[in-house]
Amino acid sequence: MSLPVASILIKHASQLVTMPITGGAPKRGADLGEIGLVEDGALAISGERILAAGPTSQVVAQVKVGPETRILEARGRTVLPGFVDPHTHTVFAGWREKEFVQRLQGASYLEILQAGGGILNTVTRTRAASFEELLSSTLVKLDEFLLHGTTTVEIKSGYGLNRIDELKTLEVVAAAARAHPVEVVPTFLGAHAIPPEYRGRAAAYIDFLREEVLPEVAERKLAQFVDVFCEEGVFSTTEAERLLSRARDLGFGLKLHADELAASGGAELAARLRATSADHLLKVSREGIAALAQAGVTAVLLPLTSFFLKAEGFAPARALVEAGVPVALATDFNPGTSPVQSQALSIGLACLKLGLTPAEALASATANAAFALGLGQRVGSLAPGWQADVIVIDAPSYEFIPYRFGTNLVRTVIKKGRIVVEEGRLLPIERGAGHDQ
Repeated sequence: MSLPVASILIKHASQLVTMPITGGAPKRGADLGEIGLVEDGALAISGERILAAGPTSQVVAQVKVGPETRILEARGRTVLPGFVDPHTHTVFAGWREKEFVQRLQGASYLEILQAGGGILNTVTRTRAASFEELLSSTLVKLDEFLLHGTTTVEIKSGYGLNRIDELKTLEVVAAAARAHPVEVVPTFLGAHAIPPEYRGRAAAYIDFLREEVLPEVAERKLAQFVDVFCEEGVFSTTEAERLLSRARDLGFGLKLHADELAASGGAELAARLRATSADHLLKVSREGIAALAQAGVTAVLLPLTSFFLKAEGFAPARALVEAGVPVALATDFNPGTSPVQSQALSIGLACLKLGLTPAEALASATANAAFALGLGQRVGSLAPGWQADVIVIDAPSYEFIPYRFGTNLVRTVIKKGRIVVEEGRLLPIERGAGHDQ
């Protein structure tokens, strides 16, 4: 029997992290720290899939090296699954650096929002931007994700807050997904804030989204998930449930911004609706944690946002893990409260502020993050047959990711079996060669 030919062979890695998945479900409890560590590891790729992963001596014996095989020597380096970022707001116009200064001077998030800043500031600019302007800036942002090792990213709408501009945003997301190697999962977040046109009429705005926008998003297949900012001063649990129930009936997966500023029952609602994820959760109650564990809802934690907002405390990651809730990490990349695109920084803060071990944090930013996007059966692990999304970092151990906090250690990025970053440099991207979603 002839051996399969590898298109790429990475060998003699100081460490290979395979991130095994058992039972087709996200990692919980003690399993979160089981990352499949292999010393002197190797990885063989054929086309878009992984052929073999394990000790170099075994992998080399399992595959054939042909004249077209690209061989990467990884001595002194670590090979990992590509990072997955399951919560971002990447399509927007303009930045909000002046609000950063306002917060340093004591203004709160809600005070800035109520004064017309915050999300509404970005809404004004995004509505005024053309499709072409938004697409151009989004592609640049996807380049930056790739350079930091993120190979799959969720992108939410939510800076349009009307039919025309929400659809425009989702059309930009679709175009960016087609034009860039980064794999993009689109989410409709029309209920990101109450637009000025509906000030004081949140329920009427939810009715508008339910009846006039969601059906069109569904018909045009512009999103895979629907999300709601369920929080005091924004949308109540009753309003969020009305929108998400309609979204579920239309075939969308469900997500929820929950319990960030107060324990408002968002986690319990996410559990009741069997949402794919509940995100933020800084103020989640013990009852909410128990409900998430019982329902198997993934908790997406966003430590960069807490850090950037100078929040009092961080999400209770240890309590969530010990209760059996699947935990994932994301950057929450956006122009106001987390203008950061590095999952390595999320991992570092998860260790320094959330109490996760480096292994748990890495699993949360790869395998569990993939499950938070419904991709946990093919992304986030380096098992044979899985999608070849791989990063190589210039460090002898995965523990260097949080240890070298603030340093981009990513040197090589492979997406679907294609090298797209080499020695820290983005290779020329053929626009239009991306991934349809």
